[in-house]
Amino acid sequence: MMIRPAELEAIRDGEIDLAFRRWDRPRVKVGTRLRTAVGLLEVTSVEPVPLSALRADDARRCGAASLAALKNALSVRTDGRVFRVGLSYAGPDPRERLRETVPAPDELADIITGLDRLDAASPIGAWTRATLRLIDTNPEVRAPELALEVGRPTPEFKRDVRKLKERGLTESLAIGYRLSPRGEAVLDHEDGPRERAPRRTGTPLPRTIGAPATRALRAADLHTVEAVSTWTRRDLAALHGVGPIALDRLAAALAAIGLDYAGEQHD
Repeated sequence: MMIRPAELEAIRDGEIDLAFRRWDRPRVKVGTRLRTAVGLLEVTSVEPVPLSALRADDARRCGAASLAALKNALSVRTDGRVFRVGLSYAGPDPRERLRETVPAPDELADIITGLDRLDAASPIGAWTRATLRLIDTNPEVRAPELALEVGRPTPEFKRDVRKLKERGLTESLAIGYRLSPRGEAVLDHEDGPRERAPRRTGTPLPRTIGAPATRALRAADLHTVEAVSTWTRRDLAALHGVGPIALDRLAAALAAIGLDYAGEQHD
């Protein structure tokens, strides 16, 4: 179930709790937990509803500009039925905590066994260690560039990286990936320790600001939300690629940790 970044943030913040979709059948079940860029969302209800039965409160609760706007959006397609989906924020993604957990020796053995199984089941042969090494030496590099380096189609490469992410070994950034502390421990166990650049401290840039804004901020040596707080909104807006939507999402990320743009006071 695809949900736009602005809607994800609004659900997390408790501002909206409904989504409407036109489906031939329900695509999610009550109790399903969806992993998203803002954490876990739980599906609290799924029910078909006639388009004519929608009310202004439905539009407000799903973040639509108006009831007419909601109905127009759902009328673009005429196949299938309209479903009202209840959603609520269910907390941070548990993989976040797993990523920070350095495995004990017995856990390492289990992780290695799991990676061996992934390699054995893959039609391209062993790929797990090569992918970990590639990300380790190329943090914050876009997936298409990494995939090109190993001669793989980007969708297949990203699918396999997600398998490593499920095990807490990698983490997705606004652009590209990096190994988690857990992933570094596994690779060091396999290859021996290696020197790495110090991990940046602070809150990573939100993935919801988009790649153009992320590239612009990185070019200005702004790699964390805390660093962004040292700039004014006006100065950030002058960076090519940083538009109003990205600025609003950065403002929300700043507010979440009690900060604001330079020259502005957060209440």
